[in-house]
Amino acid sequence: MFHNGIDIAILPIGGNYTMDIDDAIKAVKLIEPKLAIPMHYNTFPLIKADPLEFKKKNIYSETKVFDIGESYSF
Repeated sequence: MFHNGIDIAILPIGGNYTMDIDDAIKAVKLIEPKLAIPMHYNTFPLIKADPLEFKKKNIYSETKVFDIGESYSF
């Protein structure tokens, strides 16, 4: 797989006001980051989404799903 130099992509997956999971997967495929992090989901019912579904569908890069309050060093 070609890597274009993007290390981290933080992508919305909630739909409605942002990309949904499938759109975010298309973006990951297009930009080819080393790491993809889902965001903007489950803060209210209209943007309910499963970040583990995103992780399962993302075959193009590593995925990190954060727990509330979790930190991570890059």
